[in-house]
Amino acid sequence: MANHYTEHPELRFELNHPLMQRIVELKERNFRDKDEFDTAPLDHADAMDNYDRVLDIVGEIAGTTIAENAEGVDLEGPHHEGDRVRYASGTQRNLDAMVSAGMNGMTMPRRYEGLNFPIMPYTMCAELVAASDAGFGNIWSLQDCIETLYEFGNEDQHARFIPRIAHGETMSMDLTEPDAGSDLQSAMLKATYSEKDGCWLINGVKRFITNGDSDIHLVLARSEAGTKDGRGLSMFIYDKRQGGVTVRHIENKLGIHGSPTCELVYKDAKAELCGQTRMGLIKYVMALMNGARLGIAAQSVGVSQAAYTEGLNYARERKQFDTNIVDFPAVYDMLSRMKAKLDAGRSILYQTARYVDIYKALDDIARERKLTPEERAEQKKYMRLADAFTPLAKGMNSEYANQNAYDAIQIHGGSGFIMEYKSQRLYRDARIFSIYEGTTQLQVVAAVRYITNGTYLSIMKEMLEGELSCDCMKGLRERVAKLVQLYEEAVEKVNASDNQDVHDFLARRLYNMTADIIGSLLLIEDAAKAPDLFKKSAHVFVRMAEEEVIGHTAYIKAFNAEDLEQFKAVEEETAEA
Repeated sequence: MANHYTEHPELRFELNHPLMQRIVELKERNFRDKDEFDTAPLDHADAMDNYDRVLDIVGEIAGTTIAENAEGVDLEGPHHEGDRVRYASGTQRNLDAMVSAGMNGMTMPRRYEGLNFPIMPYTMCAELVAASDAGFGNIWSLQDCIETLYEFGNEDQHARFIPRIAHGETMSMDLTEPDAGSDLQSAMLKATYSEKDGCWLINGVKRFITNGDSDIHLVLARSEAGTKDGRGLSMFIYDKRQGGVTVRHIENKLGIHGSPTCELVYKDAKAELCGQTRMGLIKYVMALMNGARLGIAAQSVGVSQAAYTEGLNYARERKQFDTNIVDFPAVYDMLSRMKAKLDAGRSILYQTARYVDIYKALDDIARERKLTPEERAEQKKYMRLADAFTPLAKGMNSEYANQNAYDAIQIHGGSGFIMEYKSQRLYRDARIFSIYEGTTQLQVVAAVRYITNGTYLSIMKEMLEGELSCDCMKGLRERVAKLVQLYEEAVEKVNASDNQDVHDFLARRLYNMTADIIGSLLLIEDAAKAPDLFKKSAHVFVRMAEEEVIGHTAYIKAFNAEDLEQFKAVEEETAEA
């Protein structure tokens, strides 16, 4: 029986990272729940065993039920019936299987009927699900919107909404509008407080809303009349039971067919405020988006894994000229690069998840008591690391997923272009990853301040100084140290320019170099601990990093502001005398 978790020992390796000791300690609060809840762990080992068992369950559901339904869901898609959405039949079976297994509300406290899991194992579950059906991954993983409600909602809202998610109800985040995509501060969905109804009434249209007919929505709306920027936006909770929201349209998309992407019409829809007014975009949506970006990184790794598996299996079976094509240098070159990107991307993903876990747990503790000075310092450290790593995790993994899906089709040759093969679905599904919840260009914008202020450089140098578990990786790390020197020179060259357009133009190359080096260093650490799993990928990825970092450094050093004119698509018009 297929099991996406046990099939890939790299996952259990990541689960058992040394930082999990601290994460469990913080999440379980000295295991205080053990006297009240039968499901609560008794100690660290018991907690880790719980995570492992749940991952095993999700891995089996993903490898059997979700995988078996994936093709049918892709063909059928959701249905627009009147003003509502009906899932594809396979999607509903997937949901039923996950709910029956108790896989909802995973990160929520046990007092709200959740599992009290850290972000780390939950993110792993998201990867496992996406490896079988990325579209269903959207629907199931949107439960993590409840994290934002838990963080910023009040106790009454916690008690009313969180158990419903734990019991299997679905969520959505209603942010985008026809005239407000990446520029969310332009959102104009109107929220007006009604003294008569004792609630807020919402009117307007939302577009491109994933799982838009969900049970519970987090909605960005303009609460302050006369405002046009982010300071006039608040976040609201809309309960489908209240009525007032209809589905006008389901988008006909290239991929992720099982995930309904909806246009919603709000007509005096009753809603309640989440948190404070005016903080919707400035604070709450930023938290919501960071969680979503981590989820898309997990989704991307899942599809990267699936693409690599499809390519490898086909290459092992397909013969050309009396030889299995896996033995052709051109093919094993592609496969080795796919695996290296997968392993490096996964390492970045779970390093990010661990950072998020630590600072989020400390945030939660701070609601119960005052943090010690040491805890505040720890909180600040890991919040900054999470903020720096999230755009790398989302941006690079979404790009890797697209590249790996492309290469999987290439390995299949003409067969990869045929709809009967899974690789074409992976290719279509992957394309959205580098677009939604912030394009790769926006991930570059989010990361660039950490490039120019030296944060990433400091991280690299600290990693270079760390002890390795095995001397076998020291030579490889010395090669990466030379890349760090080049990276520093490139950053200095860009920082020396006072032309903002030059900064913006070269930012993507600096961003790619950052991910190349950090991914290399993480893989080297992994390979030193488990050479049987990661040694080959470490060597391949470092060679890829050398190729890109050396090339980008040469490009940046040779670039001058006047070169920008050669790249502009439209000539500047000169005014007639």
